[in-house]
Amino acid sequence: MERRSVLNTNIFVSLLLAGTLFLACKEKSIDTGEVSKIQQPNIIYILADDLGYAEIGAYGQEKIETPNIDALAKEGMLFTQHYTSAPVCAPARYMLMTGKHAGHAYIRSNSEWGERGDVWNYMAMAKDSTLEGQGPMPTNTVTLGHRLKQAGYATGMVGKWGLGAPHTSSIPNTMGFDFFYGYNCQRQAHTYYPLHLYKNTNRVHLANDTIAPNTPFPEGADPKDMASYADFTLTDYAPDLMFKELTQFVEGHKETPFFLYWATPIPHVALQAPQRWVDYYIEKFGEEKPYLSGGENRYFSHKNPHAAYAAMVSYLDENIGKLVQQLKDEGIYENTLIVFTSDNGPSYAGGADPEHFDSAKPFDGTYGRGKGFLYEGGIRVPMIAVWPGKIKAGSRSDHISAHYDMVATLAQVAGYEKPQDTDGISMLPTLMSEDEQEPHEFLYWEFPSYGGQIALRMGDWKVVRRNLLNNDAPTLELYDLKEDPTETKNMADAHPEVLKKAAEIFDRERESPELEHFKIPLVQNGLLTEK
Repeated sequence: MERRSVLNTNIFVSLLLAGTLFLACKEKSIDTGEVSKIQQPNIIYILADDLGYAEIGAYGQEKIETPNIDALAKEGMLFTQHYTSAPVCAPARYMLMTGKHAGHAYIRSNSEWGERGDVWNYMAMAKDSTLEGQGPMPTNTVTLGHRLKQAGYATGMVGKWGLGAPHTSSIPNTMGFDFFYGYNCQRQAHTYYPLHLYKNTNRVHLANDTIAPNTPFPEGADPKDMASYADFTLTDYAPDLMFKELTQFVEGHKETPFFLYWATPIPHVALQAPQRWVDYYIEKFGEEKPYLSGGENRYFSHKNPHAAYAAMVSYLDENIGKLVQQLKDEGIYENTLIVFTSDNGPSYAGGADPEHFDSAKPFDGTYGRGKGFLYEGGIRVPMIAVWPGKIKAGSRSDHISAHYDMVATLAQVAGYEKPQDTDGISMLPTLMSEDEQEPHEFLYWEFPSYGGQIALRMGDWKVVRRNLLNNDAPTLELYDLKEDPTETKNMADAHPEVLKKAAEIFDRERESPELEHFKIPLVQNGLLTEK
C-alpha cells in the first residue's frame, strides 16, 4: 500500500494515533475553596438549536428582532470566539455534558440506533416507544447534571435530549437531572406539534393529530391559500408547553440553588411558529415564495418561510425576556448566572435560508460551510454570559473557548471538584474580567459524518481535513483566522511547521472511537492510508 501526499505535503500523514486519556492541555487543579468567595448562584444554560452566529441582533443580525437577548449582551459579556464541540446536535450535547472533546468522546455524531427497526417511521415510534431516541451513553457516564447535583443543586432540563432512549439508562432522569420535560428523541423534535412529549420518564399525550414530519404539501392545493397549510399548524405547540414547565421549575426551586438546562429546539426546522409572530414578519417582509415540502424538500410546507423562521427566533427571544423578568420578580436575578449559546451553526434544510439572513456573518452558513461542517460557519456560535454584579456589563471577550469548557467553568462557580479527565479549561477568570485566564493550546474536532472531517485550532491557525471517508479525495487545509477569518486562502503548502505541530497534537490526543460507526478508516491506525 503506497502513501500519497495530499496537496504536495508529506508532513500530515501521521494523523490521529489512538490517543491517551490524559489531557495535554492540562489545567491546574481547581481549589474548590475559592467558591466560598462567591455565593453559590443559580445557573441557567440556554442552548438554542441551529442558531447561527449572526442570527441575533447583538451579533449583527439585521432582519430578525431579538431585543431580550440583545439586552443580555448589554448586561453581561459577549464572546466572539466561542465554539460548539460538534457541528450537529447529539455530539455537541454529549461534549457539553461531559467536558470531552471529540477525540475522547463516546458520541461523535448523530446516532439514530437504526438496528432496532424502523426508527424513522413516525407512526411506528408513536406505537412503540422502544423505537424512540438515539444511541445511549454508557451507564457510567458522569454528566454536568450529576456534578451539580453533587454540589447541592436542584437540576432540571427542559427541551430536546437526544442522548439516549426510553427504556435505557441514558435518559435525563438517570443522567443527573431531577426533572425533565420535553423531547426524548431528536427525530420527534422535527415537528413542534408532536403526539407526545415526556415528563420525567412518562409520555404526556398532546391534543395533536398525526402529521408526520416530511408530510408533503397537499396534492392539487393552492400554495397561495393559507387553508392549504392547515395541517401543519395544530393545537398543542410544544415550545409553549415546555416554557410553562420551565417557569414552574424556577418557581418551585427559587429558595435553593438550581441548575436549569434549557435545550430549546428552536429554531431547528420545521418552520412552525405562533401565528402572531408570523403575521408580524409578514407585515415587515412582505409576501414571499412559499416553501413546499415533498420530494427533496423535507420537514413541512410554509406559505411565508422567511417570516416563519424569523418568528421562531423572536418567539424564543420573547420567552427569554419573560424568564429574565420572572427571575427579577422573584428577587433571584442578581444571583443567577445565565449562559446563552447555540449547539451548532445554521441549518440549510427545511426552508431555513442562511443566505437570506446572512445567518453566520461574517462566515458562510450555507451548505458545505454551515451546520454539519467544521468551517467557522458550522462551529463558531454566539455565547452571552450574564451574572449581575460579577460579570461586567457590556463587556466583550475574544477568549477562544468551547462548549466542553463548561464542566471546568461551573466547577469553580458551583464548587464541585473539577474532573481530572476533562478537556475543558475554566472560563471563570475571563467572566470575572481577571488577567490570569489560561488559554487553550488547541481546540479539537472530529466528525465522522458529512464525508468525514477533522479540525484543529491552535491560536490563530486552523487545520481542516475533509472527505476522509473517500480514499481518493481527502483534503488538507490550513487557515490563518486572524488574517483570513472566512477561510478562503489555504496555506497548507506554505507552513509545514504548523502542520507538523497539528499532527503531533492529533497523535497525542485522539482515541479510537468505541463505536464502529464513528470510526474514520483513513485515520484509524494513526496515519492516513490509501488503497
